[in-house]
Amino acid sequence: MNANITLGIFEFVVLLFALSFHEAAHAWMASRLGDPTARMLGRVTLNPIKHIDVFGTLLFPLIGLLTAGMMLGWAKPTPVTTRNFKHIVRDDILTTLAGPFSNLLGALMSLLVLIVIKHSGAAGYNAVGLAMEAALYHVIDPASMTGILFPIALIFYFGIFINLILLFFNLIPIPPLDGSHVIRHFLPYSALRVYDAVGMYGIFLVFFFGGRLISPVLYTALGLFNGALAAL
Repeated sequence: MNANITLGIFEFVVLLFALSFHEAAHAWMASRLGDPTARMLGRVTLNPIKHIDVFGTLLFPLIGLLTAGMMLGWAKPTPVTTRNFKHIVRDDILTTLAGPFSNLLGALMSLLVLIVIKHSGAAGYNAVGLAMEAALYHVIDPASMTGILFPIALIFYFGIFINLILLFFNLIPIPPLDGSHVIRHFLPYSALRVYDAVGMYGIFLVFFFGGRLISPVLYTALGLFNGALAAL
């Protein structure tokens, strides 16, 4: 239980900043493409306070921690006024995809940091291995907590894992996730009305089926990252 709580705290901290990076990316891209709405509200920032949704950012991850489920959550949606875009469809798609792309970037950056730690010496090599074991199997070697490298490596390994979860989860084409904002631009009007209506129930569909949908691709991608970490 102590190990689960400790790892849950690490996961939550990483999730908080991954969500902030995700929403800040939406806001930054929208601003670059001509819509200042989110920027004027102070959303182009990594400050988690600007992005926190009480249920999605705080309570839902806590439920995941207490039930030993997948650490997942969401932040306040970034407001976008599409009429400010010069090319509404293209710019809305780019703004939407900026969020998942930020999570891919976060995972890659975390991988690079872990590679640097791994090559910093024997202590770094061991820290990365122990961090991977702790994150994947929820087992912490008490001896590993005596050094500074293990907590750092653990944060960045969760940086890979959490960002990959957010990347693939947000690409699910079910309202209100990012994937649905892209798909809806390619639907005929008759189908669009039905698709948007699904959004009323989308959060429940995501809650019950989201994990099953992303698990195969998530663990395939995680395997690729683990292979890169082992080989480089």
